[in-house]
This record gives sequence, C-alpha cells and structure tokens, in this order.
Amino acid sequence: MAAPLKAVDGNADRAGDLLALMSDLAARARAAARVLALAPPEQKNRALEAMERAIRASSAAILAANAEDVAEARAAGNMTASFIDRLTLTPARIEGMAEGIAIVRGIADPIGVVTESWQRPNGMTIERVRVPLGVVGVIFESRPNVAADAGVLCLKSGNAVILRGGSDSFRSCRAIHECLVQGLREAGLPEAAITLVPTRDRAAVGMMLSGLNGAIDVIVPRGGKSLVARVEQEARVPVFAHLEGVNHVYVDGSADLAMAKSIVLNAKMRRTGVCGAAETLLVDRAAVAKNLKPLVEMLLDAGCEVRGDDAVQKADARVKPASEEDWDTEYLDAIIAAKVVDGVDGAIAHIQDHGSHHTDAIVSADEAAANKFLSEVDSAIVLHNASTQFADGGEFGFGAEIGIATGRFHARGPVGAEQLTSFKYRVHGTGQTRP
Repeated sequence: MAAPLKAVDGNADRAGDLLALMSDLAARARAAARVLALAPPEQKNRALEAMERAIRASSAAILAANAEDVAEARAAGNMTASFIDRLTLTPARIEGMAEGIAIVRGIADPIGVVTESWQRPNGMTIERVRVPLGVVGVIFESRPNVAADAGVLCLKSGNAVILRGGSDSFRSCRAIHECLVQGLREAGLPEAAITLVPTRDRAAVGMMLSGLNGAIDVIVPRGGKSLVARVEQEARVPVFAHLEGVNHVYVDGSADLAMAKSIVLNAKMRRTGVCGAAETLLVDRAAVAKNLKPLVEMLLDAGCEVRGDDAVQKADARVKPASEEDWDTEYLDAIIAAKVVDGVDGAIAHIQDHGSHHTDAIVSADEAAANKFLSEVDSAIVLHNASTQFADGGEFGFGAEIGIATGRFHARGPVGAEQLTSFKYRVHGTGQTRP
C-alpha cells in the first residue's frame, strides 16, 4: 500500500512541494476511480454502512474538531452569524449526516443501468448504459457536512472524489474524512477513492481547476461569489455550476394568506445561510390590501430586515428603501427584498431579469397561474405552495447532494448519485459489417 498523504494544518510548504503533493494525490485518485468503476454494489454499500457507523461513533471527536474551527472563526471577528451557522455542527446535524449515508446506501446503484435499448434493422442491439464520470473535484466553503455528502455520493456512483474544503472548516472536514476512509478500508476499497486535500494552501484550488493534467474530470464548486468567479475564470475542466441562490417567493392574489405567511417565513428564516433561502418576496398587486401588510409585518417581527419598493415601504414604516442592487443580492442573512408586481406575468418577468436559475416558488390557489409559473420560470427547481428551503438533495430523496446545479449542462437541480454518471453505448452484433 502506498504511503498515506500527510495532513498539514497549515501551508503546503510544510509538507514539501505543493505541486508534487497534488500530483501524487491526483494519481492515486485516478487509480482508485478505475477500481470503483468496477466495484459491485454490495462492496460499495458495505463501505457506506461502515461510514455511517463511524460517523455516529466519532460524533464527539467531530464535534470537538468543529468547536476548534468555530472558535477560530469567531476569534477572527469578521464572520457573519449565517457563516457561523453554516460552519457549526451539532449532534443533530451529525446524525443527519449519518442518516443521509443510510439513505444513499438504500437507493438503487446507478452504475450499469441500461437506460435505453433498441434494435437496428441489421439486427444489432444498441444499449445506453450508465457509467461513472471518473474523478470529481469538489471545492467547497464553510459547510463541513459537504465532505460527507460529496464523498458518499461519489462512492455510490462509482467515482473517486478529491475534496478541498474551506480553510475555516479544515479540522472538521479532516475528522469527517477519517470516518469515510475507515469505511473504505473496512470494505477493501482504495482509501484514495475519497481524498481530502491535506493543506489550507489556496494554490491547491488553482491546481484542481487546471484539471491536474487530466486527472480530474469535473469540478463542483460550493461557495460564494468569489469562489464562483474564480472557477468561471480558471476552470479548464467541465463544471457543475452551483451559482448564487437569488430565490423568490411570489404570493399570488389567490393565495391563502395563512399558507403564504407560513411558507414565506420558513423560506426566509428557517436557515438564512443556506442556498435555498428566499431572498426576494414578490406580492401580487391585485391583493396588496389583503396580503402585503401581514406578510411584511410578520417578517419584521421575526427579526428580518425588509428592503422594499414604494408600495412595500408604505405597508410598514420599518421597511427600508430597496436599491437596484437588492433585487440581485443573495443575502444569506435575515434580510429580504420585497416588491409588488402585476400578477404572475410580472413575477415571471422580475425573476427572469433578476433570478439566478436556482429555486423559485409560487403560493397560489389558482392552478392556471401556478402552471404558468412552473412552466415559464427557468430555474432548476420551481415549487407550488411549498418553501424554497426544500431545495436540498436529502429532501428530494437523494440522501444527500453534492450541490444544486443551476446550469443546463448535464445535471440540473440537486446533484445526487444518478446525476454523477455519464453513459456509454454498448452494441451487440452477430457478425455485422458495414457495407
């Protein structure tokens, strides 16, 4: 067995040359990917079962590591409350990680599934079959649970994964990664199948974006504007774009007010720092007298800052004026922009101009309006009478997600095990030759 990569709680120069480190890491991942592509479902599931046990058994160690990360972030003095929330692990969140692994283990193995089959006039049979992507590079910030989600989904789908977590969650990710490696070891799978970049050096991100000489097949970024901008500028391999969650809730004139209040409050305030949080409230002008003031007062009383247009400002003196920038902002905080629009067409037009194609919802008792919204809003996830906070692979039954893909290439919405596959064609003949 090859010597393990040295974990470094600091800069890469303490472990030697960074390029040599990353090249070695990538070579091991590539070799592991070849093994995983052929691993039977039973072996992968044994690894997942062992990972689930290890996460639960190591809960105290994971919490202790996370407490150090959180303390360091608080000491920095420049982290928002929503950032601290994303960084923080609790016993319930660790149990959620374990439960997610159990769900992933229980879903059907996507590899080798024949999705389509047909016979040609010459007698040849052609099959389209799912295969792994190869090596997935996941670059993420602050949320340490992504290490578990990405690791187990890549394993289930027969891919090796290279994880590069944020510097702020370095210790937490390392503790979680140790549990994942334990599962691989128990199942007899290569430990490099799930690799954590063992350095905080930011140059490692650039090397991953370069593809490490063809070793990485796809990049999945999970982070804020600066990371997304860097990925867009530097990536030399395909990217599952996970862009901003400038998400909207449109309250139609026909909406039940009690339902609308419940959905809007949950969509904004359940967890303000997640990508599925609502950032803009749109209210139908036809029912302003009935709906606007109660919705705005509810948000303000819940501790949410409201920035609104003229009509929204008139609803409550505590509303602050909205700037043009507010309509395009992912706050990830207890702040929401609010605007009155002319019906479902006005809502769709606003979302088209200002949305990020992530998640948008309509609250309406009018099926025609709801169907129009669901058909015409070009977002990865559209909801009718449900909170935007359901934008989550676990809530979709995927067990976990590696991200929410907002682009139109290959995968869209929550990226689970099935979305981490490609396909190839198998052709069965009986001696046919082409004339």
